[in-house]
Amino acid sequence: MKKVQVLGSGCANCKRTAALIELAAAELGVAITLEKVEDMQQIASFGVMRTPGVVIDGTVVHAGGVPAKDKVESWLQA
Repeated sequence: MKKVQVLGSGCANCKRTAALIELAAAELGVAITLEKVEDMQQIASFGVMRTPGVVIDGTVVHAGGVPAKDKVESWLQA
């Protein structure tokens, strides 16, 4: 099971990113746990300055803007 964290203040792009990840995981049949991290100090501890950020199993894979669906799928399949 992959641990996915969406870093952001809870803005529309952050919510869209979380929904996109959930949809892609469901379509691919990949089991994930999804956590929304809204604490700015915790977000900064990842080195992310632009949100939304995406962390998979402890590794930052994206920061700033909603990622493309094919990008999300490649992260989940890796």
